[in-house]
Amino acid sequence: QVQLVESGGGLVQPGGSLRLSCEASGFIFDLYAMAWYRQSPGKRRAERELVATVRSSGADLVYADSVKGRFTISRDSAKNTVYLQMNNLKPEDTAVYFCRAPDIFNAWGKGIQVTVSS
Repeated sequence: QVQLVESGGGLVQPGGSLRLSCEASGFIFDLYAMAWYRQSPGKRRAERELVATVRSSGADLVYADSVKGRFTISRDSAKNTVYLQMNNLKPEDTAVYFCRAPDIFNAWGKGIQVTVSS
């Protein structure tokens, strides 16, 4: 079955960096776009924000305006893994971050906490 497992979250000070990883299994990774979403404190599941997407080819990177210039999405086919490099983190980036394969029904990871605080 489809599995998406996030790692790399944690507590970081404002201005710091983190790299999230999402290891995928149960489907042909190279054929599918991948995405990162986040759910901020107090928001419902339906209010998850799309942070970044990458096509199966690795091209056509799309970012939310709030993270442009600070976050970078990438993928490694050899490792079936998608990454989210997050730089210059701000307190408003605090959220649970989810990996998703948007073209596969209900293909979400369980999420990982990122807290930006001094």
